[in-house]
Amino acid sequence: MKPRLTFVYIVEPPEYQIFACTLLASIRTQFGDDVAAVGYCPEHRMDELHPAVFKAHEMLGAEIRPMRTQGMWDTEYPHGNKIIAAMQPRDTEFSAFVDSDVLFLAENSPDNLVRDGHVSCSVAASMTWAGQEIWGPIHAAFDLPIPEERIEYMRRPVGPVIPYFSAGLVVFPESGPQRFPDIWYDTARIIDRIETLDNRRPYLDQMSLPLAIRRAGLNWNILPEQQHFIMGGKLRGQPLPDEPKVYTVHYRHNGVLKESGLLGTARAMLQDKTGVPFVRRLTEGNLRKKVG
Repeated sequence: MKPRLTFVYIVEPPEYQIFACTLLASIRTQFGDDVAAVGYCPEHRMDELHPAVFKAHEMLGAEIRPMRTQGMWDTEYPHGNKIIAAMQPRDTEFSAFVDSDVLFLAENSPDNLVRDGHVSCSVAASMTWAGQEIWGPIHAAFDLPIPEERIEYMRRPVGPVIPYFSAGLVVFPESGPQRFPDIWYDTARIIDRIETLDNRRPYLDQMSLPLAIRRAGLNWNILPEQQHFIMGGKLRGQPLPDEPKVYTVHYRHNGVLKESGLLGTARAMLQDKTGVPFVRRLTEGNLRKKVG
């Protein structure tokens, strides 16, 4: 039976290719084989990927596909690769772009993430780089009203604010009159050209997200914090809460995982699924034999 959901993520040297393998092991551990998984690498960097990364994806029933990133933005914008990855064609009902520095910790189901007619995402941790005044010119560029709904940031609550979401986990339908990721890309490109708007980068993916959802004729489905628990910041070094159960963590780098006691968990999932706790070991033995 064809999977309902495809997980989409970046596989890029040097760091994200390794994070991607740990992410993939966690996907297979917590979602099983009922989901598809595709990692995307900029086509001009495919030859730089470590052979063990290909091996891990082969073992775990996932693909690594090239994507064209050069020339996709007015100027080079590597952070926008997530939008380019989301745009690539797939044949499942839903796709979920997930940052490579994410780990799934508990048994989960696509039903907890997908929702017809909606893009599922979590509230952003904060928005310290700008005030609410940025939304006026952004919405004016699309002749769209500012939403009446208000939210609270996940980590730095400052009172009710205009909806602003994390782009670390974005789950969207693949069907519809206009594909959501295509609208996301178009929205980001338009905002990127508002020269009077400061701090467009690297926040372009997130500042364009709520407008892209509306422009695509969809609504947002705000995921509970436990489905995308953003670590670091003021929570750095603290253990995860016992209740409610945390299903997914966005850890950003291994130092945060180590401080929280989850680095061993990540390596254990990789060990269970591939036989090694460090992905490069999948091919290092073969490379040594060839050299010798």
